[in-house]
Amino acid sequence: MKQSLQLRMGQHLTMTPQLQQAIRLLQLSTLELQQEIQTVLDGNMMLEVPDEEPIVHQENESKSTAASSDEKTSEGSQDLLPDELAIDTSWDDIYDLTPTPGLNSSPETSSPDPGSINSAKQTLHDHLIWQMELTNFSDTDRAIATAIIDSIDDNGYLNSTPEHIHQHLCQQLDDLDLDEVVAVLHKIQSFDPIGVGAIDLQDCLLVQLKQLPQTTPFLPLAIELVSDCMAALGSQDSAKLKRHLGIDDETLKQVISLIQQLNPRPGSGVEETHIEYITPDVYVRKIKGQWQVTINGDISTNIRINPFYQTLIKRGDKSTDTQTMKNHLQEARWFLKSLQSRNETLMLVAQEIVNRQHEFLEHGAIAMKPMVLRDIAEAVDMHESTISRVTTNKYMHTPNGIFELKHFFSSHVSTDSGGECSATAIRAFIKELVDNENPKKPLSDNKMAAILGERGINVARRTIAKYREAISIPPSSQRKRIL
Repeated sequence: MKQSLQLRMGQHLTMTPQLQQAIRLLQLSTLELQQEIQTVLDGNMMLEVPDEEPIVHQENESKSTAASSDEKTSEGSQDLLPDELAIDTSWDDIYDLTPTPGLNSSPETSSPDPGSINSAKQTLHDHLIWQMELTNFSDTDRAIATAIIDSIDDNGYLNSTPEHIHQHLCQQLDDLDLDEVVAVLHKIQSFDPIGVGAIDLQDCLLVQLKQLPQTTPFLPLAIELVSDCMAALGSQDSAKLKRHLGIDDETLKQVISLIQQLNPRPGSGVEETHIEYITPDVYVRKIKGQWQVTINGDISTNIRINPFYQTLIKRGDKSTDTQTMKNHLQEARWFLKSLQSRNETLMLVAQEIVNRQHEFLEHGAIAMKPMVLRDIAEAVDMHESTISRVTTNKYMHTPNGIFELKHFFSSHVSTDSGGECSATAIRAFIKELVDNENPKKPLSDNKMAAILGERGINVARRTIAKYREAISIPPSSQRKRIL
């Protein structure tokens, strides 16, 4: 095959390092952006955070320094230290080692306990193990208790069965009876919190009821109700419950009130939940009747190029150090430009979202309008992928709360008037209907679909069920209350 040279003309997009950096900064969340800024500050000598120490603080510090120099030195200072000390002199005789209140301490406050800083949080497993070690168990019972505690989940329920635990321990312990496992399980169920280690909800409630004092009003009826009528109690069948117990409505109300005081998830109150706080990227405020958007200034650290190092480059030669500083200077300029581009794009997109969803800011979720990424992309003349990066893991602080930018995008449902209603507004309508319904006669999905149809919103029953499950609202059979 003969080789030849050919000329071709074409266009293609090259992802330069600068463009890659700008895209990467655009999709970073608030926490990730702060970490990226700190990493760049640590690795680039040309970038710095300007020191903005208040002048008043400097003046006060200088006055305190001058005052301290004019004061007479106390015992143990260098001015009172003799030139020659006796051989048997102790260090404590010269310097007073008693801590005195200083600038960073006070007599009322003590130093923090080092163990309390970044200490590991206690889990339910650790709490139960600690109680097991305080219990007078034999070696066999301790092994059984360890296996049972290892099978308890975070809610306090036993994931396994006593038979399965017995079968597993038989391989390690000889002559082990099932009754021994059950006895240790009953002992663990009396640990704090009461009801931990229960097999199911019925067992959990019974364990807690049996731990109550015998003088508790309506206790026998509550135990009988949980033991024999758990299914009827779950379905809120008041007629069946009254017929089985032979009681009236007022007595049934007192019995159920006693059961409602129990904890269906006893383990949830022991393990501490980790709270993650959200830092909003943009703030929305209404100023003189207009909704205005501002960037959170605490996110983008006020970094700049070091002016002293920049002047050294101009006066430098062609050495390796000068070339390194030039490379750092170019990278610093690219980073600052990418950071500015990120803020401008975020500001542009957030402002367009506010312009389209100003009724949501005025009236809440019911007034949310349907909107997709393409609507914003066409308005700001950007690609949909860019809008997707901007709105991912970015949050907006509004008078109604903090929302992710993705929250303002939702599908639509047609109305009888030819308009559109967003899925967010429909979910808000469903929540409003459920909050205002009669607990004894909750609204079914068909009934809610009919009510929305009367308002001009055509929604099928299955759509109502899907939206209801999305906002964690149980069906009407489970929402029914007999009290």
